[in-house]
Amino acid sequence: MPETILVVDDDREIVRLVCAYLEQAGFRASGVYNGETALRAIRTERPDLIVLDLMLPDRDGFEIARTVRSDPAHAQLPIIMLTARIDDTDRIVGLELGADDYVTKPFNPRELVARVRAVLRRTAGTPVATQRLTLGDLVLDLDAHRVTVAGVALELTPTEFELLALLMRNPGHAFTRTELIEQGLGYSYAGLERTVDSHIKNLRKKIERDIDAGPLIETVYGIGYRLRNL
Repeated sequence: MPETILVVDDDREIVRLVCAYLEQAGFRASGVYNGETALRAIRTERPDLIVLDLMLPDRDGFEIARTVRSDPAHAQLPIIMLTARIDDTDRIVGLELGADDYVTKPFNPRELVARVRAVLRRTAGTPVATQRLTLGDLVLDLDAHRVTVAGVALELTPTEFELLALLMRNPGHAFTRTELIEQGLGYSYAGLERTVDSHIKNLRKKIERDIDAGPLIETVYGIGYRLRNL
């Protein structure tokens, strides 16, 4: 059964265009034009991914993303933010709220479809020989797509999950930001490297409970990040 994509934008022509390209690519697509309708559609239609505009007439995209991430029933729903804003601050805020990708207008619809596919691949996960990764009391279950710390389940976005899985498969290895994008997320895009910092910041908040023990995800200055080998 094809995945369902919900497109949220107050520009009806953009919604029509994006839905047409998504359907041509084999997805089911539906569109809404404001935040309230989007939240109702998320609850009733249970889409597999949201393409979410930031500038909406009632609730902005940041508020929608925050609401989705705070609801346990939808906390792992992938979100691609779509906006005319080009300020890096907006991009970072969106990613810190849990967006999985960020596309600026004007955009190439084919590229957006490629981004949708990449995020959905990360959501589905890829089977590997070892399905359970452990580091101290941090456990990542690839089959169940579940992460726990000392037995407490964490709510990670698909992007956070895939980045953590890559780091846990290679403890002690220093990855550049580009390597984290290409190997962990499955695509490369110029200018995206610095957005990895926002995802790592979110991961640290969620997985690092013992401040005195030092960071689990270490910054390797001039390179990128590595997971501390306990």
